[in-house]
Amino acid sequence: MNDPFSQLDGGALFSEDISSEDRYSVDQEILFGGGSAKAERKSYIDSSFSSSRARIFFIIIILCFVGILGRLTQVQIVEGDWYFARAERNRQRTIPIVAERGLIYDRNGELLTQNVPNFSLTLVPQDLPRKTSRNTVGPSRDEVITRLSEITLQDTESLSDTLDEFGAYSYESITLREDIDYDQALRIHIDAADLPGITIAQGSKRLYLHEVEDVITGVTSSVDSISHMLGYMGKLNREELDELYDKGYLPSDSLGKTGVEYQYEQQLRGTYGRRRVEVDSMGRKQLVLSEEAPVPGLQMRLAIDLQIQAALQRFMQEELDRRGLARAAAVAIDPRDGKIRALVSLPTYDNNEFSGGIDRDTYKQYIEDENRPLFHRAIGGTYPSGSVIKPAIAAGALQENIITRSTTFISTGGLAIGQWFFPDWQPGGHGRTDVRKSIANSVNTFYYMIGGGYGDFVGMGVAKIKIYIEAFGLAEELGIDLPGERSGNVPSKAWKEEKKGERWYVGDTYNLSIGQGDLLVTPLQMASVTASIANGGTVYAPQVLEALVNPVTGDEYPMVAEVKRTVPIHDEHLQTVRLGMRDCVTYGSCRRLNSVAIPVAGKTGTAQWNRNKENHAWFTSFAPFDNPEIAIAILVEEGEGGSISAVPIGDRFYRWWAAYRLLDE
Repeated sequence: MNDPFSQLDGGALFSEDISSEDRYSVDQEILFGGGSAKAERKSYIDSSFSSSRARIFFIIIILCFVGILGRLTQVQIVEGDWYFARAERNRQRTIPIVAERGLIYDRNGELLTQNVPNFSLTLVPQDLPRKTSRNTVGPSRDEVITRLSEITLQDTESLSDTLDEFGAYSYESITLREDIDYDQALRIHIDAADLPGITIAQGSKRLYLHEVEDVITGVTSSVDSISHMLGYMGKLNREELDELYDKGYLPSDSLGKTGVEYQYEQQLRGTYGRRRVEVDSMGRKQLVLSEEAPVPGLQMRLAIDLQIQAALQRFMQEELDRRGLARAAAVAIDPRDGKIRALVSLPTYDNNEFSGGIDRDTYKQYIEDENRPLFHRAIGGTYPSGSVIKPAIAAGALQENIITRSTTFISTGGLAIGQWFFPDWQPGGHGRTDVRKSIANSVNTFYYMIGGGYGDFVGMGVAKIKIYIEAFGLAEELGIDLPGERSGNVPSKAWKEEKKGERWYVGDTYNLSIGQGDLLVTPLQMASVTASIANGGTVYAPQVLEALVNPVTGDEYPMVAEVKRTVPIHDEHLQTVRLGMRDCVTYGSCRRLNSVAIPVAGKTGTAQWNRNKENHAWFTSFAPFDNPEIAIAILVEEGEGGSISAVPIGDRFYRWWAAYRLLDE
């Protein structure tokens, strides 16, 4: 076999005399064909690492370095505070310390609310696993929600919806279940010990006190009609939280939803304290770092007199039960300053069922009840006034010199206008009638005449009627410090043309003159009208709140009576009207009250509203006659007539009140 290396002198090739460098050259020449191969390799290397490619490579390195440096600058300097704060929030938590909500009392110091301890299940979404898939350590998000569902007996969809709803507040405690008793709280605490972010929080819920002992009869009864006035508290929804979060409200908070609780939320709430704690990876408290004490909310003393409220409710409910009726309202007001002594709306409800969260079945029963127990009729119900508006119209006619106190008309049973007949309530009429008798016996013909005129006699007309009765506060909200007040309606020619597309007729004026047609008023407005007549023409903004009280210092902040206006009617004319209302009691349609121990003045009313249903019954009054201390408006829906169902309530109340007021003397 021919070996190409056999022809070489092995001794010469590997001679000790040849240097390693020369040997490398020889080897290269043998293997690659001598010097030409070496030159070609050098040329290849030079072309691969040309200056342009080296420059690009260098630029890429510089850009990478700049990018890394820029990101480090952004993270460490520009966003350093943010990342530090986030890290601190993972390590530390600021836990709110709920302030004690201000208690509410009636004007005599009777406690109406309490704050009772309760427990709730809360969750900090930030502490949940971020993914729904299985984590390497600990349960997954889906597993946590499933466990919570089993522990709390809530469906997973509901829990997920709650977390999604408040997802933007991931570092705040979200309430999953509230009003948990101690045994349940302990069981949940043990069962959820291995779940991240879960806490049993101790707080309080509102308890409303409805029981009262009548100081006159000694009978203890429930005053649940105070629920409409007090209102109740409920959890914030997402919209409320978005609006109030910057004011210090949290997803776990409750706030007033209706009544006084809503109206004076800011004063009752107080200022929350703060506790800064260190937490572990599960979000559990390890160490308290600092603490700031809360400031309790202000206490409230209401103008409401619980004794008056209870008596009025009891007499109303018994009359309703006796007649098989369900709906009524009453307002008692002090004509001297506009302070509300009682607000009764029947049927009523138990606001304790809303405190801590109402169950769906109970709420559904309330909503579907045709008698609407959640509706505050006393300030929000609008009804035709019937004849209780006549004193205000009579006062306006006297002021306009349409009549004098000695002007008389003969009532023969009504007035005929063409084919239309406008009747008196008493067949055959009431005979010769002056203004006092027209009030005492509620003579329609008298008001047809002074309102719309007849023959040669020119009445006030719709425009002037509207001016005067609106001066008493109709067709506007009086400004009571409660939500839900309605303004009612006083019709006019322009209103009828706009709303009904019809012209105004004299018959419309006749109807307005006796409180029928499209005139709508609230029981609160009629109580205010009566109070204004009683006090000489001052219209007050009705007030439920008497004073705010600082529970720490004991300082009081009384609410000053607000005068809305003075009715533009001379007191001599109002005195004539007051005498007519007194006549109503001494010999007229209110004479049932004539034997009451104190002199009462009043006016009955019957309001037509539906041809197929009974009329509404009204009774408005004030007492004592010479120095009024209280004015009352009572409405019984479908009560037939004022003297039939409303006056009996007023009679029983004033007999009770005559004894009650002596206790203060």
